[in-house]
Amino acid sequence: MSPDLDFKHWRKSSYSNTNGGDCVEINLGDEVGEVRDSKAKDAGHLRFSAGAFASFVKAARECRFDG
Repeated sequence: MSPDLDFKHWRKSSYSNTNGGDCVEINLGDEVGEVRDSKAKDAGHLRFSAGAFASFVKAARECRFDG
């Protein structure tokens, strides 16, 4: 585990609704970024290098994942 993420500080997306709908949480460090479903915290998370996470966020902001 990367030392900068030994203390987990998960933040819920500002786009998540308060009615129990889609809830994504992120945990950012200097070297990695992690993503998980806040409704299934024990199911694990995805971990990306800082560069890969930045590319993912950029693509999401550009709506490149819309079908």
